[in-house]
Amino acid sequence: MAESAPVSGGCLCGAVRFRATPAKLEMDVCHCGMCRRWTGGVFMAVPCGEVTIEDESHLGRYPSSDWAERQFCSVCGSSLFWRLRDGAGHVAVSLQSFNDLTPFTFLEEIFIDEKPGLYAFAGERPRLTGAEVMARFQAEQDART
Repeated sequence: MAESAPVSGGCLCGAVRFRATPAKLEMDVCHCGMCRRWTGGVFMAVPCGEVTIEDESHLGRYPSSDWAERQFCSVCGSSLFWRLRDGAGHVAVSLQSFNDLTPFTFLEEIFIDEKPGLYAFAGERPRLTGAEVMARFQAEQDART
C-alpha cells in the first residue's frame, strides 16, 4: 500500500465509518494520563491528514484541552480520533480502528515521562517526554504561521 492511499476503518459497532489518509505508515504510542484514561490503556495512533467520515451523527466530541479534542463513537464508546482544535489538519487516528493493521510499523512513544512503571514496550525507538512533544507541536504551529 502506498503511503498516500486512504485506509478504511470504524468503531466497534459500525455506527462511525471513515477513510483516512496516513501521513506515514507508522504508529505512535501516547502514554499521557488523558490518553490512558480515554482508551483504557495507551493510545496507539496513526498520524493522518485527510479523514472522511461517512456519517458524523454518532461522532461524539470531547474538548480535552484548549488546543485538542478527542472524538469517539457516541453509540459504542470506541476511541477514534485525537484532533487539533485549530483545524490545522493533524488527526491522530486510533490504530485499532483501522480494518487492516498490517501496513503500520511502531515508530515512537510520546509522553514517556507519564508512563506508569508497570508496563514497557520492547524494542528501541525514540521516546519523547511531554515537554519534547509540546515543543514539537509549537514548532509545527510556528512553521504554519
